[in-house]
Amino acid sequence: MLAVLASNTTAFAQNGRKGRNRVISADFRKEKGPLSQMFKECIGAGRANEGLRADWQQQLRVTKEECGFKYIRMHGLLTDDMAVYREDRNGNPVYNYQYIDALYDNIIETGMKPFVELGFMPSALASGDKTIFWWRGNVTPPKDYSKWEGLIKDLTLHFTERYGAEEVKTWYFEVWNEPNLDGFWAGSQADYFKLYKHAATAIKSVNAQYKVGGPGTAGAAWEPEMIEYCQKNGVPLDFISTHSYGVDQGFLDEFGSAGTVLSKDRLSVSRDVINSRKEISNSTMPNLELHYTEWSSSYTPSDPIHDSYHQAPYILEKMKQVGKTANSMSYWVFTDIFEEAAPRVTPFHGGFGLMNTQGIKKPAYHAFSFMNKLGETELQNSDSLSWVCKSSNGDMQVLLWDFSYTLPAKVNNQDYYVKDLPSKSKGKVTVELSGIPAGDYYLETYKIGYKQNDPYTAYYQLNKPSQLTREQVAFLKKQTDGSPLSSELIKIGASGQFKKEVPLRENDVCLFSLRKLP
Repeated sequence: MLAVLASNTTAFAQNGRKGRNRVISADFRKEKGPLSQMFKECIGAGRANEGLRADWQQQLRVTKEECGFKYIRMHGLLTDDMAVYREDRNGNPVYNYQYIDALYDNIIETGMKPFVELGFMPSALASGDKTIFWWRGNVTPPKDYSKWEGLIKDLTLHFTERYGAEEVKTWYFEVWNEPNLDGFWAGSQADYFKLYKHAATAIKSVNAQYKVGGPGTAGAAWEPEMIEYCQKNGVPLDFISTHSYGVDQGFLDEFGSAGTVLSKDRLSVSRDVINSRKEISNSTMPNLELHYTEWSSSYTPSDPIHDSYHQAPYILEKMKQVGKTANSMSYWVFTDIFEEAAPRVTPFHGGFGLMNTQGIKKPAYHAFSFMNKLGETELQNSDSLSWVCKSSNGDMQVLLWDFSYTLPAKVNNQDYYVKDLPSKSKGKVTVELSGIPAGDYYLETYKIGYKQNDPYTAYYQLNKPSQLTREQVAFLKKQTDGSPLSSELIKIGASGQFKKEVPLRENDVCLFSLRKLP
């Protein structure tokens, strides 16, 4: 594994050289194998209650349709604004799942499944009053662990009755969020393991085939400890979950006041994933699934890199590096309808989302929609910043990018990515495909880059209005709708050759789609 890391580091450094003329070559007949689908297994959302909003639900439907995500994970399923738990005058639990039902019914109708995060603590069940975020998620341990177990068992039974055991067997139950951070968990590691044990026992008592895991930590922490605890104590564990973000400076804060700095490490995030897999492989439970239930370039919803065209190649580079190492990589999050720091008041504020609040698609969105256009079979290809794929119907796709780290020394993300950032030339890239079955093809070319599917730059050039008119929203959506840059009919002759040369600029993303005509 370390040899692979060293090889990848060299390859990515070489492909990142300024002005290098790249050649991407592949043969239709030479397959590498099935393309990993982990990039679309799961996507994040802010908190459960936001999922009751009509605009949130509309954005989810569009995102599912164009990006293909299968699962969705969010905070706050059990917090007071979901009205799940209270106690009567005698201290007996009273359960209510009406809001959860409305949320999950919509998710399932959209064609997705819940990746159930169990948290935070209902105040009536909490041992203290410590909370996090504007919506006051209680982060204290339960006052009574048997009542906590009873809540999780009853909720799991409710899911089974409403959706059926065969459906719920396909879900994942993750216990809590980032318990290694004081802001998210007021107890100790031992307290978390106790919380997990009671939750896992409750879930498995309903159906032994339901999948439960954790610890959902920040920074790939507590993984060996979690496995050791469960193994020694006979506690069920079906998967490891954790998080990683690609910054070198800053700390957890909702407003970005710490001044985050994008990591210069070309293997940030992906190195954590590879190390997590290694820890699992070397453990007493080597076959556990690995789910990164949060990841992005930065862990604050006030980081303008999230809105930048630079984010698109960053996402693609990380997904290429991770490959099949993780079972899922859940990008945090799909929409800027996200209120950890209270409702946001400007259209582009560095929010985590693939779309902004008005549903304007960011470059990050198109990175995922482009990946979703790739065929199911990856072809052999020595270029580390691209995929060449084919579909079972004979179509071919080439997705390539440049990721250039342009952040100046001693400058943070909040001061840099808010600017108009024209890109510089990186030479040319030549795509050479061979072995293609002869016939007529429809070639579509898509692009992300400076002023291409780049709403923030267009917003900047509108003088960054604090509120958008309906006309401005429509204009920005039209500019960034992901339509092909060009399309043409081409003929592949008996030689089976296709060649295309295009200029490449810093942080460009290009997708070539060759669709075989009948």
